Formats: sequence, C-alpha cells, structure tokens
Amino acid sequence: MPERLQKILAQSGYGSRRACEEFIASGRVLVNGGVAVLGQKADPAVDQITLDGRVVGKAEKLAYIALYKPRNVLSAVEDRTERRTVRELIPSEGHLYPVGRLDLDSEGLILMTNDGDLANRLTHPRYGHEKEYRVLLARRPDEEQLSTWRRGVVLADGYRTQPVEIRFEATSGRGAWIRVIMKEGRKRQIRETGKVLGLPVVRIIRIRIGPLKLGKLKPRQWRPLTLEEIGSLKAG
Repeated sequence: MPERLQKILAQSGYGSRRACEEFIASGRVLVNGGVAVLGQKADPAVDQITLDGRVVGKAEKLAYIALYKPRNVLSAVEDRTERRTVRELIPSEGHLYPVGRLDLDSEGLILMTNDGDLANRLTHPRYGHEKEYRVLLARRPDEEQLSTWRRGVVLADGYRTQPVEIRFEATSGRGAWIRVIMKEGRKRQIRETGKVLGLPVVRIIRIRIGPLKLGKLKPRQWRPLTLEEIGSLKAG
C-alpha cells in the first residue's frame, strides 16, 4: 500500500519523520531510480526505495533503549572526525538514533530508538515535553539570580528563554547543585543562561525526558524500556 516516503523511511529506522523529510529534500532518496520529492508516496513491496544508494527494506522491529551518555561522547549515530558516538555504546544490530540530544560536554539520559513517530512526538515543540537536569554551578546562586533564571533571560544572541522551573538542591564546595526543568532545549541553553547570570556551569546531567527517568544507570550503561515506559512516552 503506498505511503509517504518520510513515513516509510522513519518506520525503517532512518530517523524521525522530520529528519527523513530533510533526506528527501536534499535529493538523497530515490524511488525506482528517480530523485524523490516531498509529498511523494511509494509502496515498499513494489517500488525500489534507496537512501544514499542503500536499499530501504521493510520496517524494523521497534526498539526503545535508555542510555546514560557520558561526557565527551557525541549524541549522534556517526561522526566523520571519528569521535565516539552514543550508537557505538549499544552493541546491537539495526538502526538506532538518539532522541533528545545532549551537548558533547553534557551527560545523562538519552533515548535511543528507531521509532520515528515517537521521536517526532518527543522533539516537536508543540508537545512541550519536560526535560529535567541536575546542574552543578561554580558559584552559589542568590535568590535574585534564581528568580531571573525562572522568568527567562536574554541570551547573547538576543534570544529570550522561556520560563523554567528551578529548584535549589544542595551546596557543593563554593558552588551548588540545582534542578532545571524546561520544555524548550536550544543548543547549550543552560550553559549560556548561567553565563548571562554570572553562574558558570560545571556539570549538566539530564535525569528525565517526559515520564522517562535516568534511574540508576551509570555512564555508558543502557537498558531496554519497559512496556509501561513505552506506553507512557506514547501517551504523553
């Protein structure tokens, strides 16, 4: 039965539907030897579909894995500079890609999956899924700094952040641990916010994506999600 190409690619484990749309728009997808266009439909049982010359096969069995990404590991499937990636930490076959990326120098929970529909739901701004972080600051914040962070700040590039939830957790030497709960996730947003407020960020650990929690995982450890966790993510 003919379906939109981005849905076929996503179900075959090549990324979220938005990522697959980019593959099509950039001319990397062919259908029966012709360059595909956005909106085009095809039938995997009849048509030959290729991405970068590789034949797109039938849909893979869906997989859902919680991973503790350590620092200095890329939130990516592959890297041309040969740096270590999160995909290399999971010794299983098939397509898996990260949902909820983390900066190179940040750590914590990442969801690895080949479910393009779920990836889109978790990353699309309109769904507003919360993400929770433990953040170590080099200095102890005062109440004014925390209140400003909660309301939103204007970053160096002129972007104003949305309101977030901030909880003071504990002191740590001259610094302190705080919790940051937010629904947006611009690149390096927590670090840039800390810089604006005069609160250098030393460490960031993501401990939750929506209802999915890091739990007792240690750096480099991973585990399959339970049926209850998968259901909670899809229901959110």
